[in-house]
Order: sequence, then C-alpha cells, then structure tokens
Amino acid sequence: MLLAPMRFKDYTWPHNPEAYTVEYRRRVAALPVPGGGCVMQELGGAYRVMRGEGVFAGEGAYEEFLRLAEVFREEGPGLLIHPVWPAEQAYFVELQAAEEPLPDYVRYTFTFWEDWTGYRGDLTENDDGGTAPWTGGSAVSAGETETVYTVKKGDTLWGIGQRYGAALADILAANPGIKNPNLIHPGDRVRIPL
Repeated sequence: MLLAPMRFKDYTWPHNPEAYTVEYRRRVAALPVPGGGCVMQELGGAYRVMRGEGVFAGEGAYEEFLRLAEVFREEGPGLLIHPVWPAEQAYFVELQAAEEPLPDYVRYTFTFWEDWTGYRGDLTENDDGGTAPWTGGSAVSAGETETVYTVKKGDTLWGIGQRYGAALADILAANPGIKNPNLIHPGDRVRIPL
C-alpha cells in the first residue's frame, strides 16, 4: 500500500519515518486526603503523544535534518498530517539526532503532542473582558463564497486545494467530517472555501 507523505506545517518528509508509537494520555491530578491516600480528579482533555524515528540517507541528508530542525524551532502548533492517523493540530515538542550525524546519514527521533480539547491557541474576547479558547466553526463566514467539489479517483485534499488555491488547513476546517485527509474516496463531496 502506498502511503501519503507525513507533513507538519510547511514541511513534507521526503520519505516517511520508519517507526511510530502512539500513547494516549488523560489529564488527571492526585489530590492528597487528610489521614492518607488520595483522590483522583480529571482535569479535562485528552491528547496523544506521537513518537517516531527515521533516517535521512544519501546526499544532502544532514541538510534535510537541518530543514526539519528549522521547523521544530518555529513556535506554536501546526497541522500534523500523518499517513495513517487523523490530522490534528499538534505541537512539535522534541527532535533529536539519535546518533552522530554524518553528511549522508542522520538517524533521528521526534515527538508530537496533539490536544483534543478543541483549543487551537487563538483567543477571543468575552463580554466580561476576559478571553476564551477558540470553539470551532466554519472557515467560511457569511458573505464569502465556496464551491463544492466531488472527489474523483486519484484526488488528494492537498491536490484539490492546489487546484482551487485553498490551504489544506482551510479545507479541513470547512469539512469537519473529514477526520483523516489521507482517506477520501471517489464520490465524496468536499467544501472548498474561496
């Protein structure tokens, strides 16, 4: 089976990493109780920790690792598109050269954290003057135009976006039912914000 390349923000892996692990986590606090013991309290929200490792090999391998390191240095979350997992906003939290890098061979490891709470890092003002996390909604607001595209064999969301000049993140925001952008099928209808 041919898998789509892994992508994060504007970086596309030249070939997919060799190994992946996924760890599901829940935010929980242990509160001490007088007399001993503790009570567990859920703090809300769950997320996945995704780790992997791969190799850049051949001419320019070290330069490719440095390009990935530049993406790591960028602040804030980005859209992580994995060949199998559903796409999510994620933070790139760790990148490591796993052994002494060579000009033509670099083994590396990485870690991403996904947040499933719906918080996307941008804040909006409340009536009380405070702030609240973004709560979702369509990427197409009133007055803007959109088109609906019917997927054909061989189409990808990225390719459809290129055809219409729409960013993949905007297409995903306009189509909340698409959980994995690598799994679209002929006949699916996709809203394209213009």
